[in-house]
Amino acid sequence: MIYLDNAATTKPCEEAVKAAVEAMTVNFGNPSSLHRAGLDAQLAMDKARKVIADSLGASPENILFTSGATESNNLALRGASAAYGKKRRKIVASAVEHASVDETLSDLESKGFEVVRISPRGDGRFYPEDFLSACDEDTVLLTMMCVNNETGYILPVKEVFTAVKRRFKDIITHTDCVQAYMKLPIKASSLGADLISLSGHKIHGVKGAGALYIKKGVRLIPVVTGGKQEKGIRSGTESVPLICAFGAAVEKLSPTIKQRYETVSGLKSRLSELLSAIEGVSLNSPEDGSPYVVNISAAGKRSEIMLHYLESREIYVSSGSACSKGQQSGVPAQFGITGKRADSALRISMTAETTEAEIEQFADALREGIANVRG
Repeated sequence: MIYLDNAATTKPCEEAVKAAVEAMTVNFGNPSSLHRAGLDAQLAMDKARKVIADSLGASPENILFTSGATESNNLALRGASAAYGKKRRKIVASAVEHASVDETLSDLESKGFEVVRISPRGDGRFYPEDFLSACDEDTVLLTMMCVNNETGYILPVKEVFTAVKRRFKDIITHTDCVQAYMKLPIKASSLGADLISLSGHKIHGVKGAGALYIKKGVRLIPVVTGGKQEKGIRSGTESVPLICAFGAAVEKLSPTIKQRYETVSGLKSRLSELLSAIEGVSLNSPEDGSPYVVNISAAGKRSEIMLHYLESREIYVSSGSACSKGQQSGVPAQFGITGKRADSALRISMTAETTEAEIEQFADALREGIANVRG
């Protein structure tokens, strides 16, 4: 099997699996219980919280655990707009957000908020001044992802947040950091972010655990009420096994971010070289985008048909965001990818564990597919 759909999910690393099993078999107590079994579970969870906090240059009290980035994004947007949106009713966002942000914004729009979505300019790039000019004294929230999950485009989050905070210090800034975390060097303070959404299963953890960084002093109104877990902001018994797996994955990857980035950059260069020799293949991702995500169009061959051809060769890629269930999200069009080019788009997403041999086998299979598959 050649797995090239790592932007959808990654294979859990050995350390994450071991940590999850230990939490299920040894530290299986409820972390809210007052006895020793509960304390042991709490301590295991505290370790994971500190590891994740350290990776962001933050304090453990800044990290709140969720079920994943979708919940983190919902909590950030709904919680902040409820806490600060009584008088300020405008939200500014990029037009290429993940569905968990975009659909939440649409719901807030239906509740009376004005949502201004900033698109790339004609050259396919975002400019900080476009976000800054959209913000004003009525703006409550600014949200933009770090790395686009469909194209690998790196958004100018630091530049935008810095400029906006300089002029409008009360605007709450949020970033969906899922495709950047543990791939690019991310620090909360340098980003200028008040809220940062993270996911465990995108970095070789286990599905079902995410986190939300909350800057000290920022208030969120809870979306889920009940117990007092996670400072009363996110009620419900924490999933200690999945959280421990998340922490173990971060602990493993943190020291090697630069090295892994260089490895994947080399893979992207090799992939680009191979694709340039295949007639009809065009690259949709920017050269300076994240090397972990590469979007291409395959000679007008419909994505779904090509995807299943590759699957028959035990090569797994995607036609876009896994959360869109195969339907076009509208994000490619924002980057000028339309018509047959959009209909034939494929996303290849790698990790440092991907090999050059796998990339070469993919390119060979793609070439054969273009020759043999009907549009």
